[in-house]
Amino acid sequence: MNLGIGLLDSLIILGYMLAVVAFGLWLGRKKQDTADYFLGGRALPWGALLLSIVATETSTVTFLSIPGISAAAGGNFTFLQIALGYIVGRFFVIAFLLPLYFRGAPFTAYEVLEGRFGKLSRRTVSGLFLLTRNVSDALRLFLTALVLQIVLGLDIASSIIAIGVVTILYTFVGGAKSVIWNDCIQFLIYMLGAAAIAMIIVDSAPGGWGQVVTFAAQNEKLQFFDFEFSLVKPTMTFWAGLAGGAFLTAATHGTDQLMVQRYLSARSRKDASLALGFSGFIVLLQFAVFLAIGVGLAWFASAASANVFPAELKNDQLLAYFVVHYMPAGLLGLTLAAVFAAAMSTLSSSLNSSAAAFCTDIYLPLRAGSGTPANAMKVGRMATVGFGIVQAGIAILFAMLGSDESTVSNVLKISGFATGPVLGLYLLAVFAPRVDQRAAVGGFIAGVAILSWLAMGTALYWPWYALAGALATLLCGVTLSLLLPARRLR
Repeated sequence: MNLGIGLLDSLIILGYMLAVVAFGLWLGRKKQDTADYFLGGRALPWGALLLSIVATETSTVTFLSIPGISAAAGGNFTFLQIALGYIVGRFFVIAFLLPLYFRGAPFTAYEVLEGRFGKLSRRTVSGLFLLTRNVSDALRLFLTALVLQIVLGLDIASSIIAIGVVTILYTFVGGAKSVIWNDCIQFLIYMLGAAAIAMIIVDSAPGGWGQVVTFAAQNEKLQFFDFEFSLVKPTMTFWAGLAGGAFLTAATHGTDQLMVQRYLSARSRKDASLALGFSGFIVLLQFAVFLAIGVGLAWFASAASANVFPAELKNDQLLAYFVVHYMPAGLLGLTLAAVFAAAMSTLSSSLNSSAAAFCTDIYLPLRAGSGTPANAMKVGRMATVGFGIVQAGIAILFAMLGSDESTVSNVLKISGFATGPVLGLYLLAVFAPRVDQRAAVGGFIAGVAILSWLAMGTALYWPWYALAGALATLLCGVTLSLLLPARRLR
């Protein structure tokens, strides 16, 4: 094996991986029922949920790809505008969607749809979640494996399998408690890693941070706002960030089981609201830090007397290359552990939430009367492993096919494409009480069809996907309810 790092850094990474698994084993040592395994016994403190929410959405895509946005030629801080929409969308969720999840004791986000419309809507949306969640998180796994490939000299398939095995193991044993408490640790680790990267870049500048800022100003990298209104401009604008970001986060954080699972794990609705509300501001600060690191990378490349980055590197890979080749021993190991922490926080959450959706939305309803608690636990754990294998397989396939676009764009496109129509379904549930299941599901199908046409047949920029899908579903659902005779199917 051709190691790209030294023994000390290798031991730090290995020690981190072993510690994560050991912590998961320790948390899973007690006998668990499905409420413990999927929701942490509904007794987790809001501070832990806050960090878990942030860590879950801050995957390796954020850690590696976002610095590449500002580091690129013509790159700047305009991507940060979408975080403003993220904050607005979170407060919409707190006001209108969060109350749905604290009526009764649901296990998934999609149980509330069955109560409002019927079984078909619940199974349809849960199935879509399982499909799109596992595809998008397979892309995240692929990006993380690229780093491991550089570090250990492994082929990409072996790198994907190595990360997948560690994540599956601690998620399989510890369940939601392991996932959420590990998220808290992983949040601290990847933020320490980001601080270490920024420190090294600034320390290499003779004039310190001021020299980097001067470079940024001279190269127009400090621009934050872009008030041009356009649905097709392929860079972030204020309106795309505010409106598109608000609908995207209302969809991902208001209807996606990956996030709703955290609210259901809270002690109360108030705790869930606190965790969700504060998380938006932390994400804003994180994006600012990662974009600033990207500007620092651009300065580092321009100040060097020779090419410090190979010409064939994509923007997604700049930070990974810098970490491996320019970080000192010890800090290199810490930073690489941070990269893997960012990945595993999202991947473990994906596995646990996918298992919960499959077990409670699909398997148990089809096995009415025969699904014992012990059997449900067994199925949940088997599903955790199964979805881990699926994600690894998709990641390997993606590596074989390759991609010319930024991975962050691929992931966020999938999120907006999948969750927009789902958000529209929830808007029908909350704001259109006369719409029945036929009209709602019909509106959902129409919304997906319209969004498919917009995504594949037009130049619509991806932040608008969630908004377009939600409004199309809402309008089509209301229209169908006026055309179809009143009737409720179950």
